[in-house]
Amino acid sequence: MENWRKSSYSGEGDGNDCVEIANSPSHVAVRDTKAPSRATLTFPAESFAPFVEALKASS
Repeated sequence: MENWRKSSYSGEGDGNDCVEIANSPSHVAVRDTKAPSRATLTFPAESFAPFVEALKASS
C-alpha cells in the first residue's frame, strides 16, 4: 500500500497524535505518522468501518 494519507483529524493543536491510512480494494492499513516504518494494522476493507465505529463508541 503506497498511497498513505493523514487522518483529517490530525491538524494544528493535535500535537503528534496522528495516524495515516492507506486503502486497497480489499484492505485498509493504519500506521503511526511518527513511526511509519514500524508495523501497521491491516483490516479487511469490510471490517474497517465497524472498527472505527467501535472506537467512537468507547470514547
